Amino acid sequence: MKAQDNDEQIIAEVLQGNREAFAVLVDKYKSSLYGLLLGMGASHQDAQDLAQETFIKAYQKLREHHGQSSFAAWLYAIAINHFRSLKRRKSPGLISSTLLQEKDRGPTPEEQYMRKEDELEMHRKLSKLPERYRIVLLLRYTNELSYEEISAITGMPMHQVKNCLHRARQKLKKQWPKSREGSNEKMGLHQSQ
Repeated sequence: MKAQDNDEQIIAEVLQGNREAFAVLVDKYKSSLYGLLLGMGASHQDAQDLAQETFIKAYQKLREHHGQSSFAAWLYAIAINHFRSLKRRKSPGLISSTLLQEKDRGPTPEEQYMRKEDELEMHRKLSKLPERYRIVLLLRYTNELSYEEISAITGMPMHQVKNCLHRARQKLKKQWPKSREGSNEKMGLHQSQ
């Protein structure tokens, strides 16, 4: 709860006129927001644009955040809704080149290649899942949100969030060959929650 209390303190500063304090929230959440949007199928450029637009919307609507959910959950809900509305208007181009983007650099060329391959493989597997499964997986394991926060963002009852997570893990697990099961742990596929 300490991080949420800190966020609420920063929000209070922003609402009292310290606009620069919002930059702390942007720095804190920009990477996870970008990763969430990439995981949902946005291209590199679209994920950057959507993240920026999400922060702008969050800043403009900051007075509407009343603390019933964490700032992170509220921010991710804005991003998901914005992504979905853009996807409805824009269609296929938004989801095209994400899987081909390079995201990570390892210290050696071999490590870089292996990380890139694992990451691309995970994105391929994620892209085969229905959107509701992708969203709950990303929110839970990439952005480390609670079931309650995921429920608030998605509008699903908590039992349905847990069910979606379970089914998503099972579907992902079935996609991996037996020799690659160590990779399943990256997305918590062996966790029973």
